[in-house]
Amino acid sequence: MTPSWHDKLLGGFKRTSDRLIGNLAGLGTGPLDTKTLDEIEEALIASDLGPETAARIRRRLSTGVFERDMEELGIRLVVAEEIEKSLDTVAVPLEITGFPRPHVILVIGVNGSGKTTTIAKLAHLLKEQDYGVMLAAGDTFRAAAIGQLATWAERAGVPLISGKEGGDAAGIVYEAVKQATATGIDVLIVDTAGRLQNKRELMDELSKIRRVLGRLNVESPHDVLLVLDATTGQNALNQIEVFKESAGVTGLVMTKLDGTARGGVLVAAAEKYGLPIHAIGIGEGMGDLRPFDSNEVARIIAGVEGVRK
Repeated sequence: MTPSWHDKLLGGFKRTSDRLIGNLAGLGTGPLDTKTLDEIEEALIASDLGPETAARIRRRLSTGVFERDMEELGIRLVVAEEIEKSLDTVAVPLEITGFPRPHVILVIGVNGSGKTTTIAKLAHLLKEQDYGVMLAAGDTFRAAAIGQLATWAERAGVPLISGKEGGDAAGIVYEAVKQATATGIDVLIVDTAGRLQNKRELMDELSKIRRVLGRLNVESPHDVLLVLDATTGQNALNQIEVFKESAGVTGLVMTKLDGTARGGVLVAAAEKYGLPIHAIGIGEGMGDLRPFDSNEVARIIAGVEGVRK
C-alpha cells in the first residue's frame, strides 16, 4: 500500500520529533522556574528550531505559568502552537501569475542540495495543475548536470532546452524563453550552476541571466527559488544568507526531509528570514514535492500529532 502524504510527513520529521521529545523529556515535572525555562530554551535550540523560535516559546511559557507545574505534553502543545505561528505566514504555495507567458522560475542552490530532482518534481506538480512546463539547462558548468536534467525532464514528460558543457547559460535561457513563447508554454523552469566555491563567477552568471530575462519581460524572472537540503541543518541557513541578497531569492523549497533530516531547520528558516516556503520534498517519487500545511507539520514536529488541543 502506497503511504499517504501524511504518513510520509510522519516519517520525514521522525528524527526531528524524536529529538525534540527526547530533549524536553523530564522538563515538565516541576515548576517552570528560571532554571527549567533556560533548559527548555536550550532543548529547543538543540532541536534545530533556532534561537528566535526558542526565545519566543520561552517567553510564552513564562507568561502566566511561571510558578505553577506544567506537564511535558502541555509544553509540547505550546511548542506546536508557536511553531505553527512561525510556519503559517511562510507556507505559501507557488502561484503562476506571470503574463505574458511564460512565467519564469530560476532555481538556485548548491551542488548536492537536490536541485535537479526538485526541478523535475516541481515540473510534475505544475503539470498536475494543468500548466504547460518547459525546462532550461542553465547549469552549463557540469556536463553531468545537463545529462541529469535531461533524464529527469524525460521522466516528468516535459521538453528541455539545453546546450553544451561550458556554453553560455544566458544564451540557452534566451532561446528557452523564445521557444516557450512560440509554443504557448505556461512555465519555464531554469536550472542554474551551484558552485559556491566560485561565488563571484556564479553571481555574475546569475546577473547575466537576469538581465537577459529582463530584456524579454521586465517582470522576469517571476520567482527565484532556493533549494535547501534539510539534512545539512545550520548550513542550510548559511546558504540562505549567501543567496538571499546577491541572487534575489524570492522563495524556498526544502528537500530531503527523510528520516535523517534535521527538519527543525524549516522552522528556523521561517522565523529568521520570513521567505515563502513554497514546498517541501519528502521521498524520491515524482509526486513527493508538495505545499505543506503549517498546523499538520507543527504538530508532527512537536510530537502531539493526534492529541486534541
